[in-house]
Amino acid sequence: MSYRRTMAVLRKELLHIRRDMGSLTLALLLPFVMLLLFGYALSLDVDQIPAIVYDHSKSPESRDLIREFSGSRYFYIIGYAENDKVVDRAIDRSKALIGIVIPERFSEDLLSGRETKVQILLDGSDSNTASIALGYADALTRIYAAGLRAKAQDKMGAPPMKAPVDARIRVMYNEDLQSKNFIVPGLIAVIIMIISALLTSLTIAREWEQGTMEQLLSTPVRPMELVLGKLAAYFVVGLFDMIACLVIAVTVFDVPMKGSVVLLFVTSCIFLFGALSWGVFISASVRTQLMAYQMGTLTSFLPAFMLSGFIYSIDNMPYVIQALTRVFPARYFVTISKGIFLKGVGVQALWVEIVLLVVYALVVFAMASRKMRQKVA
Repeated sequence: MSYRRTMAVLRKELLHIRRDMGSLTLALLLPFVMLLLFGYALSLDVDQIPAIVYDHSKSPESRDLIREFSGSRYFYIIGYAENDKVVDRAIDRSKALIGIVIPERFSEDLLSGRETKVQILLDGSDSNTASIALGYADALTRIYAAGLRAKAQDKMGAPPMKAPVDARIRVMYNEDLQSKNFIVPGLIAVIIMIISALLTSLTIAREWEQGTMEQLLSTPVRPMELVLGKLAAYFVVGLFDMIACLVIAVTVFDVPMKGSVVLLFVTSCIFLFGALSWGVFISASVRTQLMAYQMGTLTSFLPAFMLSGFIYSIDNMPYVIQALTRVFPARYFVTISKGIFLKGVGVQALWVEIVLLVVYALVVFAMASRKMRQKVA
C-alpha cells in the first residue's frame, strides 16, 4: 500500500466535497437540526397530565383530595364536570388524560371509618403515559389516605403508626430523572451512524454513475488505497459533526459529563470509522446512488433508532430481536456513550463494548476493501 497514492485519493475527495456545497452544507447542518429537534421534541417525561374532576361530594374532604392532585407537578386540573358524561366526553376528545370521580357519600364514609372509593378513569390509548399516570394517581391517593389515618390516630391519642418497611430510595446517575440526559447521549450515536453511512454510501456509486470510476481504475491506485482515501476524507467531515454533537450535548442540553472525554472521543472515532466503512461497503456493492441511499437508510437509521437501546429497552424485546441487535454497532456505542456521560465509568466497565466496536470496524473495513477489489477485478 502506498501512502502517496492514498493521500492523492484523499485530496481528490476533499476537493470534491468542497465543490459540492449542497451536500457539504447538509452534512454539517443535519446533525445540529436532528440534535436540537430530537433533544427538545422527544421527551419521555410525563408531567402536567390534564385531569378533569367530577366532585359529587362537594365536601371539605373531597376538596382536600382534589388539592392533592392540583398541587402536584404531575397533574393539572382542566375543569370540573357536572356529570359522568362530561368526564367521558373530555377523555374521548383527548382534552383530559385522566378523570377523577368522587362519589356522593365520600365524606360520610371517610368520617365514619368505612372503606372509601374514588374512581380514576384513564385514557388507555397511550398505554405508556396512562400506566405512569396511574402510578402517580395511586401514590397521591395513598399519601392522602396515610395523612387521614395519621390525623385519626392523633385525635384518639394513639402513637403514630410506623410503616413496616422504610424504603430509602436513591436515584443514581440521573438524579432528577430527566429524559434529556437519557436521550441525548444515545442520540449522538444515532446521528453519527446516519450521517456517516449516508455520506459514504453515495461516494463510489456516484463515481460509477458519473463515469469517473473508470479513470480511477486506470491509475495505479489499489482498492485498499481507494477505500482508505475516501474514508479519510469523510472522516474529517464526520469528526466535525461528532465534536459538534458532543459540545451541544454538554453546553445546550446540560447533559452531565461524568466520565473521560478522551475515552469518549476515542470510542467515537472507532464507531465513526466503522460506520464510514459500512457506507463504503454499501456503495461498492451497488452501482446507483438511489439504491445506495436506500440501503444506507435501511441499514443505518432504522437499526440505530430502533435496535440500539436508544429509546426502547433491549431487555423488553423478544429474544430473537435481542440477538439481532448484537449485529449493529450502535447498540454498543449507545452503552458506551451513556456509561461515560451519566455513570462516569471507564474501560474496566466498557471494555467488552469497546472490543466489539473495534472488531466491527475492522471486519467492515475488510469487507469494503474486498468488495472494492471484486469491483475492480
